[in-house]
Amino acid sequence: MSLDAFASSRALSIGVELELQLVSTHDYDLAPVAEDLLRALSRTDLQGEVKPEMTNSMIELSTRVCDDHDMVCAQLESLRDALAAAARKLNIGICGGGTHAFQDWGEQRIFDGPRFHYLSDLYGYLAKQFTVFGQHVHVGCPSPDIALYLLHGLSRYIPHLIALSASSPFVQGRDTGFESARLNSVLAFPLSGRAPFIETWSDFERYFDKMTGTGVVSSMKDFYWDIRPKPEYGTIEIRVMDTPLTVRRAAAIAAYIQTLARYLMIERPFRFAEDDYLVYTFNRFQACRFGYAGIYVHPETHAHIPIADEIAASFGSIEQHAIELGTDGALASLLADVRAGRNDARWLREQRTSRAPLAEVVMAQCARWTQGGEM
Repeated sequence: MSLDAFASSRALSIGVELELQLVSTHDYDLAPVAEDLLRALSRTDLQGEVKPEMTNSMIELSTRVCDDHDMVCAQLESLRDALAAAARKLNIGICGGGTHAFQDWGEQRIFDGPRFHYLSDLYGYLAKQFTVFGQHVHVGCPSPDIALYLLHGLSRYIPHLIALSASSPFVQGRDTGFESARLNSVLAFPLSGRAPFIETWSDFERYFDKMTGTGVVSSMKDFYWDIRPKPEYGTIEIRVMDTPLTVRRAAAIAAYIQTLARYLMIERPFRFAEDDYLVYTFNRFQACRFGYAGIYVHPETHAHIPIADEIAASFGSIEQHAIELGTDGALASLLADVRAGRNDARWLREQRTSRAPLAEVVMAQCARWTQGGEM
């Protein structure tokens, strides 16, 4: 199978996907109700799309192609409200967060669809363990070579995005000590992690042909990379974030990505080398384990910098681009959180400070998702 032609798309257009938890309002455990919710939404005029995911207690919403932060916010809020209204009729709860705090992966059911059954047959129990919840952001690219430049440029900001979106400290009823434990489940898949260091689309096509020749992959969907090209949309897709607890935070993180992409496209600040990736896995782990307090090793100078300081420095580099895009307000809110040490993982742990049962933590997550409010 050959690689799709790289489709035309508006440069810096943006689309957001959020994988969400479906829970029982009786005990706040995951509930296999995705088909019921999709049926309830079937006659609703949505500003975007709602689709099934790997197991029956997950669902994914996606915006249409958006131009700016305001449009992303409006569509995410509309989708959230439509989902919340349907969920109330079914007496189920919906929430963000990268993992469910106490679900038993062995109890999950694979959604009834050919792609999901294929993945279940191939990956075995990993498919059910993949009941984790992420945010994906697509960025429109004017050409496939620019898409690969953005892929390598944004790879430097993977620790920043993990720390800002981290919302999965609890797994199987335990505090893991990680800010984002979700990515440990993703790394179990053989084609996960970083994309190969390839700088031109013609070389990428040759790489794809070699991989399909091995019989290991048949489409770009088979790569679980942190960032991957999506030629059928004319985008790159950033997949490393946990699903935040509010749509406002999801929209703010998408605004940060859009602003970084504008900075990279216009200023072309880096010349890349394979050795840039020597520290990639270490930096990624530090962000998952320690969040803002982790250590970022600069890919060129090898200086060791706290991730919080590196995020703040990145906001300084892209300030003018944020003003041009109208994302400066959203980025200011994110920066205030970084300086205060606030993220969703911290908020979740605060709900547990009085040793409240994890079911009460999930109940609070559902209220935070449905009611919106502060980022």
